Amino acid sequence: MSAAQITLAGQETEVSEKARRRRFTAEYKRRIVKEADACRAVGEVGALLRREGLYSSHLTVWRAARDRGELAPGATTKKRGPQAKAPDPRDKRITEQERQIARLTARAERAEAIAEIQKNDRARPSRAPVRPETPDPRRMRSREEWPFTFWCSANP
Repeated sequence: MSAAQITLAGQETEVSEKARRRRFTAEYKRRIVKEADACRAVGEVGALLRREGLYSSHLTVWRAARDRGELAPGATTKKRGPQAKAPDPRDKRITEQERQIARLTARAERAEAIAEIQKNDRARPSRAPVRPETPDPRRMRSREEWPFTFWCSANP
């Protein structure tokens, strides 16, 4: 029965957990290596590995670790991955200085932009307002020429 047929039939499919790496203790490794070394007959090592669900490469790596002394009682297991390095205080100082330089550079750029705007503003002649608030009555010939807004705001 295919997955589509199972789904259509209303049966639930079981989803297994995400596979995780197996971890073996040093004691377990010592015991398996000792048992493998005790095997004398043909096929006993293969039977041991099948029974325990191991690969021959496990046995090879564990024997090499035993020869290096990593499986001795009281020996600590070596952690996987890159070794953690102690942070260099000079690196911390360099990053702080880079951050300070970036902050001061941004501040200087803002100050230059403001100075440029102020310089351009001073250099430009001031413009007269486009439309004065109150018209000059001496220039107006008649009341009809006065803006409507002036009469509405002055005479409510």
